[in-house]
Amino acid sequence: MSLETGGVRHFTDIDDLSSTDLETVLDVASGFKSQVKRGEPHPVLERQTLGMVFEKPSTRTRVSFETGMTQLGGHAVFLGPDDIGLGGREPLKDIARTLSGYVDCVMVRLFDHADLEELATHAGVPVVNGLTDDAHPCQTLADLLTIRETVGFDAQVAWVGDGNNVAQSFALGCALAGVDLTVATPPEYGVSEEVRDRAAELGRAPTVTDDPEQAVADADVVCTDVWVSMGEEGSRNEKLAAFEDGGFQVDDDLLAGSDARLMHCLPAHRGEEVTSAVLESDRELVWQQAENRLHAQKGLLVFLLDAV
Repeated sequence: MSLETGGVRHFTDIDDLSSTDLETVLDVASGFKSQVKRGEPHPVLERQTLGMVFEKPSTRTRVSFETGMTQLGGHAVFLGPDDIGLGGREPLKDIARTLSGYVDCVMVRLFDHADLEELATHAGVPVVNGLTDDAHPCQTLADLLTIRETVGFDAQVAWVGDGNNVAQSFALGCALAGVDLTVATPPEYGVSEEVRDRAAELGRAPTVTDDPEQAVADADVVCTDVWVSMGEEGSRNEKLAAFEDGGFQVDDDLLAGSDARLMHCLPAHRGEEVTSAVLESDRELVWQQAENRLHAQKGLLVFLLDAV
């Protein structure tokens, strides 16, 4: 699906892009990455401003977007919870309209996905989902760029762990890219049926299992994320028990006999969803994946602002 309001394209989840759009964004991202490696400037968004609205804290999202806009010749403005009082001092629709008069694009990192959709509905500039409780499509762009660079889209990919917001966007992104994905989660913490249906509509529904060994058996890449996401601290003990009892930790035993590469969106809780031994091994793609947030998001911004 593609979300537009008044002719303005937004990026609320990865399937706001078509498969052709995705290829364009990744191609542009790859080009920018090569230019950075060669020390070549690429100020294609000169004099443009990105407004960054943060309800949740972040390391990678803030630094990658802010650095990205600088490399593109533009400027980024950080607005934290104390700056904007999201939905408190004034309605979301008023914030959307006001920011639209100041900046060329808005990136938001929020809890409630409905708040993102309301902002996008009333904004006169593109709104980018930097993370909500339901989706993390910017991470998926970086993940797909990493997979394309290393093993290609004909790879077998496994997701092992929580069916959280990162997993849900990743499942959609794999479907959009034509990547075969197996998702292994405890039954009560799986990817939602609605997301699986959307992936099926894109032509590539993930295989779903509660057996992590089955998921990684033929995998070229194994992806994981924290078992307890931000805002879920109250259910920490319950979730840890479910994942530990089910053998969902990505460790040497799970990957025994496999050449699969490891991806993790970070931050990692070493000793929970992944061991330090695996994270620090030769199989990791984690730091390449983290760097690719910068380049993938630059590709996205240029695409949304018609500067390709």
